[in-house]
Amino acid sequence: MFINFLRNNKIAAGVLTILRIYVGYEFISAGWQKLSSGGFDASGFLAFAVKSATGDHPAVQSWWADFLTNFAIPHVDLFNFLVPIGEFAIGLGLIIGCFTKTATFFALMMNFSFMFSGTTSINPQLVLLSIFIIVAGSNAGRFGLDYFIKKFVPKMSEIKEKGHVEKRVA
Repeated sequence: MFINFLRNNKIAAGVLTILRIYVGYEFISAGWQKLSSGGFDASGFLAFAVKSATGDHPAVQSWWADFLTNFAIPHVDLFNFLVPIGEFAIGLGLIIGCFTKTATFFALMMNFSFMFSGTTSINPQLVLLSIFIIVAGSNAGRFGLDYFIKKFVPKMSEIKEKGHVEKRVA
């Protein structure tokens, strides 16, 4: 019942728009800060996360520290590029309501990555709000560009009616 409300109700769409813009603002401002500072470097953050995987009560799980050690740190230049651009793009998408579900998915991925690395800050709050946005589906982008994009993308039922979908052979 609540999920149906989130996915179909216009009042829910209005509330979701406010939540979407707030989450988008947090992302776009974090991305812009990194982009405009003249050089973002994640190496210190990554090293601290790996260091936090030791001790009696580690803040970072060993499997995540292994990922950071074996992939993220050796490719820190890639992360130095992707994190600010990603944050900015996610924020922009959420603010204007364009590809809302995709932007929210990547917002969740980034927030969980930060939390896996031992930080909390605003990330749990953004995860909680993002869950409402992603569960709402298309309704979260009703008051945004998704409303207009949706008109140009055919529904799966329309594609099937026109016979554009090949039938599977058993």
